[in-house]
Amino acid sequence: MEIQIGPHLYRNTDGTVEIEGLPQLEMVLAKPGGPLLVNFPVFDSVGKMPAKLSKSTLSYNEGGAYAVTKDQTSLVLTNTESGQEILHIEIQENDRVVIPKGEFYTLKGHVMKITSSEWSVDRVTMKAGETDMKGKPASLG
Repeated sequence: MEIQIGPHLYRNTDGTVEIEGLPQLEMVLAKPGGPLLVNFPVFDSVGKMPAKLSKSTLSYNEGGAYAVTKDQTSLVLTNTESGQEILHIEIQENDRVVIPKGEFYTLKGHVMKITSSEWSVDRVTMKAGETDMKGKPASLG
């Protein structure tokens, strides 16, 4: 699976994104063109998990703090209080999974930011480029 995170393309991934050495995001295309099934635990700054996406559905959502909007080719997880997009994922041409935008905590309590120009976590920043993962997870941070 090709996954583009911000401007950086990760080719030949297994659909998993590891952040700071730990798997945090898993994506599977149910069939070509979607829908995309996403597993994603949401953490706060101290490592507590207030919400969890399982197969693109909020299986846990403490206090209704998050909302998910999805269709055949996109998924957006939003903080209901602030309106902030936590994670935005799209399926584009040739079933490329693109994450153009996001801001969330990692399991280690660092902020992961994804923009159109870069992604960053802790002291690591990645700009445009391409990495062949050779069947392994996309590794960030």
